[in-house]
Amino acid sequence: MTATQLQVETFDKATASSEERLAAADLILACHALAYPEDPPLVRDHVAATLGDHLPDEMVLPFMVRVAGQVIGWAKLEFSLTQNLHVAHAHVMVHPQHRRTGVGRALAATLEQQARQHGRRLVTFMTSDRVPAAHPFAQSLGGEAALPMRQSQLVIEDVSAELLDRWCARPDADPYRLHVWTVLPEEYLARAADLMGVMNSAPKGDLDIDDWTITPEMIRGWEAMMVKEGEVCLTLAAEDPATGTLAGYTQLFWQSQRASLAFQGATAVRPEYRGAGLGKWLKAAALRELPAYCPGTRSIRTNNADVNAAMLAINVQMGFLPYAAVTEWQLKLA
Repeated sequence: MTATQLQVETFDKATASSEERLAAADLILACHALAYPEDPPLVRDHVAATLGDHLPDEMVLPFMVRVAGQVIGWAKLEFSLTQNLHVAHAHVMVHPQHRRTGVGRALAATLEQQARQHGRRLVTFMTSDRVPAAHPFAQSLGGEAALPMRQSQLVIEDVSAELLDRWCARPDADPYRLHVWTVLPEEYLARAADLMGVMNSAPKGDLDIDDWTITPEMIRGWEAMMVKEGEVCLTLAAEDPATGTLAGYTQLFWQSQRASLAFQGATAVRPEYRGAGLGKWLKAAALRELPAYCPGTRSIRTNNADVNAAMLAINVQMGFLPYAAVTEWQLKLA
């Protein structure tokens, strides 16, 4: 099939048949298996069931390219309806056997057109050197490498027990209380949402985006989506009992059917509470808690901006090693 014969179709999650969902999921599984052959495979049913899902204040526009019933290209454009109204985020995947045939370019052109129609002037997207063609493809689209990141991986059995003991040790008169949650309690929900806003202080590189406001409704929406995806989130938070303020937090994520691999999400401490070792305590305590919730985990993966020297230093001390180079790009639309 030539590029001029490619037809980009809208994927309607409300009317898509189970066969169409599974065909799209098969493409996503094939792309993931090629890029991460050592990882546990994605769960086909979970991928198919969650295609096009989004929060109430978001919009997701999915598209696909099919040949003889096989989905050979998949893409989606997603954006908030309440914040960062100038920005949309794009995802493009092409089946390994159909690359360099114009599928990716056709999907990218469709997403750019949709972004313009919805009044977005900036499109962001991610690449990884685990897909070597992704970086030059991003450059060919006119993308700007706005935030280079290091993806790191930690082999749990290689972590120093002495280091964890040292980071978990707190002074005798330590004022902080440690919470461990898989679902955020209602009484802490608003405080947790406020705490997550601290991630706005993380380096953004050259990204032309505004700060995000996290709401309790967004958190509950994320939790509902994770349940549908078979994912578990372990949150550890340090509370200052004198004020009830949540001073810092960290999160680990995993799927029960892919339990050997977990992902470290945000780790953040409020500026006024920094310098008390809370970040190291939270990360070490999370590693100590993890076996009780997911005993099969063997490794943890995380992303850090290259310019985020403080968090990179903590991860390096813990034993995280470079795994991949990840870049967040931005494409400015005239």
